[in-house]
Amino acid sequence: MFPHDATLEYTYETATRARAVENAVAQEIGEIDDERSQTTLERSERTVTIMVVAKDLTALRAALNTWMTLVEVAEQAARIGSRAGGPENG
Repeated sequence: MFPHDATLEYTYETATRARAVENAVAQEIGEIDDERSQTTLERSERTVTIMVVAKDLTALRAALNTWMTLVEVAEQAARIGSRAGGPENG
């Protein structure tokens, strides 16, 4: 049972940028989960949504911090790729 939950929603200028972020963080879905928290990921066009459920508030906070950091790194990589003319352009 996971009585606590939170949703992180990120909307990007283009679907290409959202897809780049989704692809980068999707690799961690299931890898970070444990008995105290679980995460799911969805993308709809330009919006990436991360849903975290947890058994306790400490686990929820830890999971949210982890996912926010992963998204921030993915966003930075996508920006660098677009400046370099990479496939994440947009």
